[in-house]
Amino acid sequence: MPEPASDSRTVPYWRLSGFYFFYFASLGALIPYWSLYLKGQGFDAREIGTLMALIMATKIVSPNIWGWIADHTGHRMRIVRIGCLLGMLAFAGVFLGEGYWWLVLVMMVFSFFWNATLPQFEATTFNYLGHDSHRYSGIRLWGSIGFIVAVAALGPVLDAQGAGILPLVLIVLFAGIWLASLAVPERASAHLPLDHEPLRRVLMRPEVVALLVVCFLLQASHGPYYTFYTIYMEEQGYSRSLIGQLWALGVIAEVGVFLVMHRLVPRFGLRRLLLASLLLTALRWVLIGEFPDAMAVVLFAQLLHAASFGIYHAVAIQLIHRCFTGRHQGKGQALYSSLSFGAGGAAGSFLAGLAWASLGPQTTYLLAALTALLAFVIAWRWIHPVDDVSLGP
Repeated sequence: MPEPASDSRTVPYWRLSGFYFFYFASLGALIPYWSLYLKGQGFDAREIGTLMALIMATKIVSPNIWGWIADHTGHRMRIVRIGCLLGMLAFAGVFLGEGYWWLVLVMMVFSFFWNATLPQFEATTFNYLGHDSHRYSGIRLWGSIGFIVAVAALGPVLDAQGAGILPLVLIVLFAGIWLASLAVPERASAHLPLDHEPLRRVLMRPEVVALLVVCFLLQASHGPYYTFYTIYMEEQGYSRSLIGQLWALGVIAEVGVFLVMHRLVPRFGLRRLLLASLLLTALRWVLIGEFPDAMAVVLFAQLLHAASFGIYHAVAIQLIHRCFTGRHQGKGQALYSSLSFGAGGAAGSFLAGLAWASLGPQTTYLLAALTALLAFVIAWRWIHPVDDVSLGP
């Protein structure tokens, strides 16, 4: 079946953007504040690190299972809708118990379905955009806006009501994701033309291996940030409202990058932007670990989220889209999700929990910086995109 045209009349901008808005609004509630909720339930650093890692760990398996099904059936949006609904219902188990092992079970089942949705929705979005993939950031930025709204609004609410209200907020946001998924037509998920190159051959290319390793390492380096940043800053005397504003500031910077990525890519190329994002990520972790009491440095470090996530993600997802084409598109997005946000995120969160308890925050963030630097070395040596600056204006 031919690729859908990508002019403004055929790309359902607001329907696609609405899904991203609610999905990342739920992340804005879950990632910064879930550790606070767990701490309030009496869990220690190792248990919190493990429970946060579980959310990421299911991404190692879940996206690949659902990606294979989507590539062979063509029903991506059906899978997205089912995953959203079952994920929401599974998370409701939080209200039925509060023990550690019960939460382990709930988070594993919830995240297995929830993590199936975004990679297939990303493939749907690129399927709509066609050759105008540089327009992706203009749609994805609404996810960042959703994150900002959630994280900034929840800080004062949690200050006033306590972290116990968080599960109810998350259920409402998960319902919003499911409703938004119903608005995107199933025809958006139609197959691209068949790619006759075996997936095994694609995965044997050195540049593809390097890209996936870089994605794993970069996301692993975020472990201390996503798992303990809120707790760390609260221990430094920051209020939850201010911490929420710091999270929001980082994502505002990310939105700013998404707004100009369609100009940055043709001007600087994917390779240079990727290398710059990796170096700036390493700098960010050093600044957060060493200068938590210097407000100017804290603000600057949050602005570097524009590089550590904004530039990196916009570049990485375009490189994945180039490497995995045709019938491999869903599998490519699933691999990106599972190896970076899944395996990388889980390893980063789990190891951060161990390091935080035994080595302390500063050393943990220093190790994160070294991980980002290792990703830079690998990218510098092996990632050289062909036609790097040919994405158009």
